[in-house]
Amino acid sequence: MAGTVAMVTGASRGLGRALAIAFAREGAALALCARGIPALDEVANAAAGLGADVLAVPADVRSTRDLERLVALTLDRFHRVDILINNASELGPTPLPYLSEYPQAAFDDVLQVNVTAPFRLTQALIGGMLLRNHGVVINVTSDAAVTGYAGWGAYAVSKAALEGLTRTWTAELAGTDVRMYAVDPGDMDTDMHRAAMPDAVPSELARPDDVARAFIHLLTSAEPAVAGHRLEAAALGQ
Repeated sequence: MAGTVAMVTGASRGLGRALAIAFAREGAALALCARGIPALDEVANAAAGLGADVLAVPADVRSTRDLERLVALTLDRFHRVDILINNASELGPTPLPYLSEYPQAAFDDVLQVNVTAPFRLTQALIGGMLLRNHGVVINVTSDAAVTGYAGWGAYAVSKAALEGLTRTWTAELAGTDVRMYAVDPGDMDTDMHRAAMPDAVPSELARPDDVARAFIHLLTSAEPAVAGHRLEAAALGQ
């Protein structure tokens, strides 16, 4: 990945942080965004300490202005984005409410983060990828997109929509070398998973660092996976 430029949203913790560190170790330049400035600065410093060229941009992906600023600063610094990881995700209210009781504002908020923001960022960056006829977009999804779990409401709906977005982009990018994937990282030991399932046993969950290595395999494999497919991180590299 040396010489590539990777943008990671939601980069301050969990899988986003693990991806930033893994990409830095592989020699990629990084554009990172998150809402929490202290945590974002910490991961940016850690990645820079590994030799990466890092741009850290505090941003709320729900904000059109913040997304435009993120893209503008990234292109000004690096002139391109080779890899976009739409990782930032919103779980919604906890304890997880049933749809019959789901607050409308919270429902809209989850879709804004999990569907609209990935659409906007992809739309903003895909033109440059097409001009170079090279690029990869990975949308981080969930098994909640394909299995109906009571209480997972807006999150499940949003991830199903994100997978539909991935398939549609893939159809529209046919014949190019710009690839789009939806990757399910599985159940991970993260703050979001603890909020959703506080009784889960941490030792039975995947570590974000291990999942990040699966993403590296997908991005660096000599035989790339077929674009548009829904992939499970646990199966990558096997």
